[in-house]
Amino acid sequence: MVKVKLGCCGFPKARNQYYEALKLVEIQQTFYKPPKLETASKWRKEAPPGFEFTLKAWQLITHHATSPTYRKAKLNIPPEARELYGFFRPTEEVFKAWETTRAIAEALKAKIIVFQCPARFTPTGENIANMKAFFSQIDRGNFTLVWEPRGKWEDETIAALCEELGLVHCVDPFQRLPVTRGLAYFRLHGKTGYYYRYTRDDLMWLADLCSRYDEVYVLFNNVSMWESALELQGLLG
Repeated sequence: MVKVKLGCCGFPKARNQYYEALKLVEIQQTFYKPPKLETASKWRKEAPPGFEFTLKAWQLITHHATSPTYRKAKLNIPPEARELYGFFRPTEEVFKAWETTRAIAEALKAKIIVFQCPARFTPTGENIANMKAFFSQIDRGNFTLVWEPRGKWEDETIAALCEELGLVHCVDPFQRLPVTRGLAYFRLHGKTGYYYRYTRDDLMWLADLCSRYDEVYVLFNNVSMWESALELQGLLG
């Protein structure tokens, strides 16, 4: 029987209400500016048994220092240091960002860490070499590492990197299907963007797709993420 885990990217409702309805959440704060370890431990303690956290890796690992998401997080990187951050560069700064991410994942007792890349992270020789250097040097513990590439990446390139580096290919299944098998990790951003509301037919199609995998994480990240997650939960019984 396929194991499907449903949740939202972030808490669209008060945490106590969320915990009562769903069993999974993907923490977004860790991408922008990680919370204190005490805060992560508090979330873990207040969540009921069986509730699962996943989290996004800190953007200092994946995004260039000129990304607007740095400004949103009020991270001011001096111009002379910007080339030391993001794009999986094997630098001290990036490895420290990984250690911060990993420590929070441990506090949350998370199993999965998601590396979401921007569209400007393209399959250049330098970027691929950086990925290989980063993932071969970090201590990944027992975490499952999930990679969400965006932009013009060919399936063959993604498949080769995932196999070599032990990664799970994360996708929005309404845009493309994953090239890895077994565990699927879906992040649903809206068929036409954040303000798209999934129809019942959309969710029935998604439920059928989930049946093709051994284990599936489904994380909604659209304007009606709460309603969509609950409706899919009902369809899956």
